[in-house]
Amino acid sequence: MYAEERQRAIGELVSGRGRASVVELAERFDVTPETVRRDLDVLERLGGVRRVHGGAVAAGVLAGTEPGVGEREVTNADAKRAIGHAARRFLPPAGGSVLLDAGTTTIAAAREMPAGLRITAITNSVPVAATLAGRDGIELRLLGGRVRGLTQAAVGAGTVAEVAALHADVALIGTNGLSAARGLSTPDADEAAIKRALIAAADFVVLLTDAAKFDRESLVGFAGLDSIDVLVTDTAPTGALAAALADHGVDVEVVR
Repeated sequence: MYAEERQRAIGELVSGRGRASVVELAERFDVTPETVRRDLDVLERLGGVRRVHGGAVAAGVLAGTEPGVGEREVTNADAKRAIGHAARRFLPPAGGSVLLDAGTTTIAAAREMPAGLRITAITNSVPVAATLAGRDGIELRLLGGRVRGLTQAAVGAGTVAEVAALHADVALIGTNGLSAARGLSTPDADEAAIKRALIAAADFVVLLTDAAKFDRESLVGFAGLDSIDVLVTDTAPTGALAAALADHGVDVEVVR
């Protein structure tokens, strides 16, 4: 295969799947990792892909508008439902407390919470609060603040200060991006601040995200991989991300 043919094939693969690692591409095309890196450099100059640590993502993955809750809820809905169901086993025992941030996967987790748990659930998400309101056995606390219309999340300095006074057993957190190089990231600085505060307030942090977020990097980083105790997802990570998660001692729970 000529270099131009291989580069075209790599570009099509990355565009179709959204991401690919250097190691994976080297094995697939039977070339060295150095050759793949040169191919990716060429493709990035042409605007076909964007380089990230350990591989490449499709052009446009790092940029673009932030989708709203309605649009995101129908994206990978089955995977999010399965992840939300799997998150049940990480909930605290009776008398405990759980923090839930704003996101469609945490909404899915809220929907899967059984009645009669006798736990306290604290959230900055209006949809999560609406889901849990009136649920038998769950004491619900909704954090105050300015509500972003796009994500229906309470944010702002007051919200962050409110979280800073808390000490919870578990936090269920979502993310827009998850990469070996940047950890967890999201497009909005205010959302990043509240996510960062929720993680700091919990003894045990469970990241809930589908594989579409792997190797993606949004504008604002809010946590390193060393902040996560468990990743619950629908597909096992590979390449640099898998190695980085293992290096930081993150347990990976893949839903079936």
